[in-house]
Amino acid sequence: MSEIEDGVFVPDHMGATVRPSPNFGPRRDGKGVSTLILHYTGMENGEAAERLLESPESEVSAHYVVHENGGIVQMVAESERAWHAGKSFWRGETDINSCSIGIEIINQGPLGGFPDYSDAQIEAVIGLCRDICARHSIRPERVLAHSDIAPSRKIDPGEKFPWERLYRAGIGHWVEPAPIRGGRFLSLGDRGQPVEALQSMLAIYGYQVPIDGVFGTETEAAIKGFQRHFRSQKVDGVADVSTIETLHRLLSTIPASVS
Repeated sequence: MSEIEDGVFVPDHMGATVRPSPNFGPRRDGKGVSTLILHYTGMENGEAAERLLESPESEVSAHYVVHENGGIVQMVAESERAWHAGKSFWRGETDINSCSIGIEIINQGPLGGFPDYSDAQIEAVIGLCRDICARHSIRPERVLAHSDIAPSRKIDPGEKFPWERLYRAGIGHWVEPAPIRGGRFLSLGDRGQPVEALQSMLAIYGYQVPIDGVFGTETEAAIKGFQRHFRSQKVDGVADVSTIETLHRLLSTIPASVS
């Protein structure tokens, strides 16, 4: 745990450079760290992102920033509540900031036409995630995208983020996505028991969806968030056979004690 004095602290991750942000506070209601959230910055460059994250006027921050060259900057001590998740939800929890650590990965996102992440950057992300998950005993299915916890608002870290590569390195939850093929699908406007069953599966995994048998915009957003993370070959909000089978596979690999 970092010792904080006058806004300066010793980094939690060896090799990180400290650039303190004033945008933090105590974790609320005695919550400890159980979740790791990955973001992209969606800004022109790393310096612009860090300036935003340390600006009191912005009222946003993150614990870490990972640059394209693999450099890691820590802006908020892990013991503190950074302001990175915004309005969000996962498995009934709405104060994600109080139970999570946020990593901002420098990438222009839509501003730059969704550029690829660099190898050095992803290797740095892998090392950082391993360290955080070990230190806080974060379960694999609790390593999430911003687009998982706020799918109606956010799309980061985007379809190009290599979730499988992280999984092969021992980070996060993953199954081989079912191949895209024809067959029955569910989409916006559909109603009935199959939609309710789909919504129930999404909710069991962690997404915020109504369980009302109506495939509305919230369900569509959750499907898109799911696809971005687990079936990124096609992100369209349509619950096709591939999407539903991949969701089934993921649920079947979660131990009953934590599902």
